[in-house]
Amino acid sequence: MRPEDLPEIRHLHLFRDMSEANFSALMASSYAQLFPPSLDLIRQGDPADFLHIVLEGTVELYAAWNGRECTMAVVRPVSTFILAACIRDAPYLMSARTLERTRIILVPAADLRGMFRKDAEFSVAVVDELAACYREMVRSSKSLKLRNSRERVASYLLRQSQLAGNVAGYTLPVEKRLLASFLGMTPENLSRTLRTLEADGVKVDGSRVIITDREKLTRLACPDRLIDGIEPLAEHSGSSIPSAG
Repeated sequence: MRPEDLPEIRHLHLFRDMSEANFSALMASSYAQLFPPSLDLIRQGDPADFLHIVLEGTVELYAAWNGRECTMAVVRPVSTFILAACIRDAPYLMSARTLERTRIILVPAADLRGMFRKDAEFSVAVVDELAACYREMVRSSKSLKLRNSRERVASYLLRQSQLAGNVAGYTLPVEKRLLASFLGMTPENLSRTLRTLEADGVKVDGSRVIITDREKLTRLACPDRLIDGIEPLAEHSGSSIPSAG
């Protein structure tokens, strides 16, 4: 591990308040590894051996069943995954693969659990982060179950604009195929839905999004703070799609 990596890791909420001695001990047993694109890092069902900290590159978390796959989250620097499985000493519920050349710090799960019992501030941070991830998953589940496909896409596009400072135009932070999977759609359905949304105040050209009528888009998306609210800690813990802001 490079010495210059430590401040970035230390700045994460998960490690920020733990004692310096305990942080150093945890990092001493961790190591960095560079992975090529399109490489499977973990498989759902395997034992959770390491907490992963993404320092460079992009990782897709996905689930598979009966020949189908769906994107659960996309992780970018500097973020961690999958904390819950490591703390619970349980099998991974998701798989992970690199989307580009990616550098990751691997923290042994056994050491992580030992530190959870030893460092009170670290324990509090773990609970905070897991609670934020749970709440983000509930929000996502509510959106999938309560909104139709047009409402889900409109809500996502409007939220990205809001996160970027209510801008009228921005670039999608992920490929459309990943966005479609995250929103519970096929790429073809997403493309059709995007075309229909031009009448509702938003135009998408390639990866560029232009909001032409915010009032119309807002009426369709019908934002709700109990669905669309922000869980800041979840952004750095592999439980959401990256934002444009």
